[in-house]
This record gives sequence, C-alpha cells and structure tokens, in this order.
Amino acid sequence: MTTTDSELTPKTPKLGEEILSVTGLVKHFPIRKGVLQRQVGAVQAVDGLTFNVTRGETLSLVGESGCGKTTTGRLLTRLETPTDGKIVFEGRDISHLGEGRMRPLRRDVQMIFQDPYGSLNPRHTVGKIVGAPFRLQHVKTEHGVKKAVQELLELVGLSPEHYNRYPHEFSGGQRQRIGIARTLALRPKLIVADEPVSALDVSIQAQVVNLLEDLQEEFDLTYVMIAHDLSVVRHVSDRVAVMYLGKIVELADRVDLYEKPMHPYTVALLSAVPVPDTKRKKKQERIRLQGDVPSPINPPPACRFHTRCWKAQDICKSVEPPLVELAPGHQTACHFPENQPTDTPAATADQPKS
Repeated sequence: MTTTDSELTPKTPKLGEEILSVTGLVKHFPIRKGVLQRQVGAVQAVDGLTFNVTRGETLSLVGESGCGKTTTGRLLTRLETPTDGKIVFEGRDISHLGEGRMRPLRRDVQMIFQDPYGSLNPRHTVGKIVGAPFRLQHVKTEHGVKKAVQELLELVGLSPEHYNRYPHEFSGGQRQRIGIARTLALRPKLIVADEPVSALDVSIQAQVVNLLEDLQEEFDLTYVMIAHDLSVVRHVSDRVAVMYLGKIVELADRVDLYEKPMHPYTVALLSAVPVPDTKRKKKQERIRLQGDVPSPINPPPACRFHTRCWKAQDICKSVEPPLVELAPGHQTACHFPENQPTDTPAATADQPKS
C-alpha cells in the first residue's frame, strides 16, 4: 500500500494521559556451549530503549530485520521477560511480574501476530479460537460466548456463519481478521501489532490497515505498531521510532520524521521509499548503505551505525550519542544529525570556526 504526499496530514493531536512508559529496556539472549552449557556470549536484541505511549495514539517501531522490533513487542506484552529496565503500564510496573499476577493484565494488553497462518490452531474452529480469551479469563458474557464471538466476527468484516469453520478454509486476509477478532475479545486498552499486514497480499493490506484504524476510533485503542513498510507506517502512525541494532536512533512525530529526518539511518531508509508521482521533476536520490548489518552478538562500540554511516568521524567510534531532543518532540541519537535547527547547541558546534 502506498500513500501520496497529500495524505501526509497531521492526525488529531492525542491529548490523553500516558498509558505505557518504558525506561532502559534491555533483552539479551544468552549463548551457551559445551556439556555444562556455560554462557559464552549474548545476543543483544534490545539494548536500552526508553519511550512512552499516550492513550489513543499509534506509535510505530520501524527498522531493518533483526533490529529488535519484534522482541520489543514481546517484551511489552510480557511474552518475554526483560533482562533489565522497566515497563510501566497504567502506573504499574509489570517488568517482572509472574505469570499468575500477569494473567489479569492480559485482558488489557494484547498482541496481533505477524503470521496469520501460524498464529491460529488448525485443529480448532473459529468459534473456539476467538472464544478462547473468554474461557481463559473466566469472563461471563450477556448472551453467551457464541453470540459474543459472532458479534466479533461481524465487527471485523466476517460472517457470523463462519463460527464452525476451520482456519484452512480462509484466505490470509480473513485469517488475520480472525486473529484481530480474538485480540479484541476482552476489549484491551493496548494492542501490540507485529507487522499485521506484511504476510498479506498488497491488495488486502489496505483493507486490514483501514480496519485497524476504524477499530481504534471505535474502541479508543492504543497501538504499538511494528512494521518495516514505511508507506504503511506513514499512513497509520502518530509517532515513529526508528530502531537500529537494538537501539532507538530517532523518535518523532510522523510528519516531522518524513519531512525532516535527522538521523542518517532514517534518511537512508526514507530514500528507499518509492514515491508514486510521475510529475516529480527531481528524481529522489537513493542512498545505498555499504556493508551488512553488524551482528547483535558483537555490535560496534559507541554509535552502532558508524560502520555504515557516510558522516562517521572518530567521535562516533568512541562516544555513544545520547537520544536527545533537537527539535520539539523530535529526538535523535547522532553526533552529526541532518536537518537540525540552526539554533541548537549541536548545530552551533558543527559550524566551522572563522
């Protein structure tokens, strides 16, 4: 799905309170070898994320494969336990809650999975799949579980008559709608959507994205959207966080990010987005990054992007740039950012001395 520049209009500002706060979030997966299974290293999937999510908004996490987006989503829903850091949901620290204490919170925090084929049990009917949250949480419905499930199916654009069918009888787009219906069963407050349209045909992606937007408006949902398709991100987001090798390198309002990206990595990503406008007089220059993404087992020191960055200097190899606000609501982790306001301290320092 692609969007035109005319569609890049600011959404209604989100004035709700903070629903989710993440501070210094870390997740390292140990690497073990030998008979005694001694730890010889760790995959640094997520390494120090700090951000917040406001009630009713859509925050998108974008970046290359392997940057830690999906792991972050699984940490937010507590399908994974953080190695370090804090996750606060509605004022309550859920970082290390046990399974028993997390169970009641599952009603408020749900996840839409990337694979509509692997996330549905092929041996269960649609009715049993969508009705599972009611049974697991012991939730009583006014007219019974079957009636509630049929209403959910209708809500996501499926027929209530599909109640007794099995997943293999549906297309990929329909299966994703079934997964969305299951996610909505308990009316969650926060939904983490892990690339919800990447496995779908392009002709179906827009339908599912529009469905998610309609549901957000109807039920006042808050989304953390994980995606790599920047056209989709541009269409649905309020704010965008760009990740590289387990860290956030830029976080901004989507309009600011697309019009004035500051981090070189973001600039390179946006240069690869096709623009469907045949009347453009100036062809967009494509920035091709050299080399491969370094291994998260042994990431580069200081700025992790310096091995592929065309602006890298000695300081980038020795001092890690902090994620700081260079413009209102626009945070960047770079010693030599692009498009920065001229009145910032960093911009002044970069100017050549007379």
